[in-house]
Amino acid sequence: MTDHPDPRSFVGAAPAATTSPATTRHDGWTPARQAAFLHELSATHNVAAAARVVGMSRQSAYQLRTRMQGKPFAKAWEAAFLTRFDVLAETALDRALNGVEVPHFYNGELVGTSRKYDERLTLALLATRRSFVPQRPYDSEPAAAFKADELGALIERVADGPEEWRESCDDEYDARYGWETEEGAGPPSAMPSCEDAE
Repeated sequence: MTDHPDPRSFVGAAPAATTSPATTRHDGWTPARQAAFLHELSATHNVAAAARVVGMSRQSAYQLRTRMQGKPFAKAWEAAFLTRFDVLAETALDRALNGVEVPHFYNGELVGTSRKYDERLTLALLATRRSFVPQRPYDSEPAAAFKADELGALIERVADGPEEWRESCDDEYDARYGWETEEGAGPPSAMPSCEDAE
């Protein structure tokens, strides 16, 4: 269970840098509230519970996601669900490969155990194996500046950055790492760039 912030703390609680008319939302989903929702969503994988924690409804969360398709919030939503999905996938794979131990009782006493293998689980894992690898955006798209498993960076982007993606992947990197935007400046040689995105 996570520590739940007081939903009232999100009323008008957008960071000072984002309190312009362009980021004031009529629906109550401030950047700070969106970031807190995404943190809770990654911890619980429960949209209704995460929305309730920030004082919003499940329906408004889904409406926000629909309006934000193709924007940083939508990518962060996907990343929030991927954070613990790997644990679920590993557990399912372990059960498919090693089975589950089943106890056997006689007259109320444990007399032995056996392994039960679920062939349906094995077939389902084989049928969906490609879905475990998230698709990457094209390197030229601004979303390519963030990998699907970079939830923390995506939540910061939702909280601090503009609602829309910047013009290019390089612009997102520049803003993310605080690089100079002057011509000729860019990422240090040891830092990632859009060409490195995979």
